Amino acid sequence: MDTEGKLTFNHAMIYVKDVDRGLRFYRDLLGFKLIEDFRYEGTQVYARLRAPGGDGTIALHQAGPAVSVSSEGLRLYFEVRDLDNFCRKLQKRGFYITQLPRMMPWGWRHAYLNDPDGHEISLYWAGENRMKKTVMEAARKAART
Repeated sequence: MDTEGKLTFNHAMIYVKDVDRGLRFYRDLLGFKLIEDFRYEGTQVYARLRAPGGDGTIALHQAGPAVSVSSEGLRLYFEVRDLDNFCRKLQKRGFYITQLPRMMPWGWRHAYLNDPDGHEISLYWAGENRMKKTVMEAARKAART
């Protein structure tokens, strides 16, 4: 892809305590496709995956024993058109969803969950609102006038 010197987003690196466990979540539950993986002395230490519905990628990287994988202040967002059905499928497979899908004040439908290492994830559907200003921004603008 020709970016003409413009910055493009490549992938998000997610540090995990167990790459195999992370693969079972992102690949087996969420449907990401494994692009590459790397083992060191027989242990899976890195895996890069592509989103099932696009070309966005994430990488799982083994965190060192003294490294915290806490992701306070960070949330991963994955968009899925049939959000309710997707969440039902996760629940049927025994996965706990911390907030079932609901419409948010900004006009997007969200569900929240955590991956096995506690990284917060929002599954959502924004539809035509995805690239528009949010309802909250429009309300603030209307209040100023």
